[in-house]
Amino acid sequence: MPTAFESATGVVVSFDEPRGLGLITAADGAELPFHCTAIADGTRTIAVGERVRFTITPGPLGRWEATHIETG
Repeated sequence: MPTAFESATGVVVSFDEPRGLGLITAADGAELPFHCTAIADGTRTIAVGERVRFTITPGPLGRWEATHIETG
């Protein structure tokens, strides 16, 4: 189980642009949901297959989520 505000890397495995919801698979195999507002550059869109760096934080629904998502 991750700790709050842990940095991680992974790959975007799905992104539903109309809903703004996506899923990242972290390097350790964990799957973390995210919302388009968590994309750090403000574009609100990201390509499936993009390698990303992100922060793991507890979300409002009590599950771990990816935030502060950066490509590269």
